[in-house]
Amino acid sequence: MCVFPVRDSLPDSLRGSLRDPFRRSQLAIAALFCSLGFQYATWAARIPAIKAELGLTAAEVGVLLMAAGIGAVASFPLVPVLVKRLGSARLALLSALCLTLLLLALALAPDYPVALLVMVADGVCVGCLNVAMNAQGTALETRYERNTMARLHATFSAGSLLAALLASGMNAATSSVTAHFGVAAAVLVLLTALARSGLLEDEAPAAEKPSSSRAGWSLPSRVTLWMCCAMAFGTVTEGAMNDWSALYLREVAKSTAELAPMGIAVFSGMMVLARLFADGWRSRWGDGRVVLLGSALAAAGLAFALLSGGVAAALVGFACVGLGCAAVTPCVYVAAAKQGSQALALVAAMGTTGLLAGPPLIGFVASSSSLVWGLGVVAAAAVVVSLCSTRIQWTPASG
Repeated sequence: MCVFPVRDSLPDSLRGSLRDPFRRSQLAIAALFCSLGFQYATWAARIPAIKAELGLTAAEVGVLLMAAGIGAVASFPLVPVLVKRLGSARLALLSALCLTLLLLALALAPDYPVALLVMVADGVCVGCLNVAMNAQGTALETRYERNTMARLHATFSAGSLLAALLASGMNAATSSVTAHFGVAAAVLVLLTALARSGLLEDEAPAAEKPSSSRAGWSLPSRVTLWMCCAMAFGTVTEGAMNDWSALYLREVAKSTAELAPMGIAVFSGMMVLARLFADGWRSRWGDGRVVLLGSALAAAGLAFALLSGGVAAALVGFACVGLGCAAVTPCVYVAAAKQGSQALALVAAMGTTGLLAGPPLIGFVASSSSLVWGLGVVAAAAVVVSLCSTRIQWTPASG
């Protein structure tokens, strides 16, 4: 075995970080976030190739994408049971390994029905990993009294970027989806191995009361419902930028075709950058104020872009949305996890529902009036997040 020589060959600074229990666990949990972003972006990047190989229509591709979301929503009643039985650490590792196998299964799917089944299973595993890794992130913050959730969510975006770069390289080297997904599976195995040694054992949250229901279930509290609302509308706001910003720039702002993708780039880049600093904001001002002011900034920035018109105003508005939304989902996940695994699973499912329901809703409004009004719905969704944030029990500022 070469474990100790490899460790000895690491730089002194990195070895020192690995000896620090907080840093070791932070690195392990970050590997989970990175793996989820990497796995999702890997298959999403090859949708055109999968469409061609299976001979799918545009409508069938839409159903295929929806199948993953349906699986994630369907995982809601299953996840709390699995968390209690397996623990969040074991569930996270098991889900990550299953997602690796499902990536290979999608590449080898012989026909459309099998691909649909694979995507439903993928959605279930995504739901499990999403809850488990956010539970781990919250446990890390609680145990060491240090904010880190926003940085962990930034590694999800970094995983997506890594997958995009790999997809570009593999596309240049070969047209084989199987070869691409095989290389991606190897990366996922390495990330899972990195996560294995640093995950935390679960501690029962004080807010979770097993005796409240004979079956281990109880109706969600009013606070949990406010969290669900904030998460649903927050993911509508976040997801809309990826789905509609390029189209808005091209068709409404009249940008060039080369400049249209800059809407996604500006939004995503600002979100990743903000998430690297958001934990400091949380410590200074508290989660509640960060979510309230951030979602208000997103609403105001997008409203400014829509009212002003033009490419420059649009890019400024999209940057405001990325900056304002960056800490919303991390903070809501932390608040939900402190209510227990059932609350966390419900909030995560509502986040998936927001991602599923948002694009069709915006498309319906845009087709009935215009895309300006469609994105106006997104600005309104950010306002709803601000209102919900005043009703949630947040982690207070630590300094």
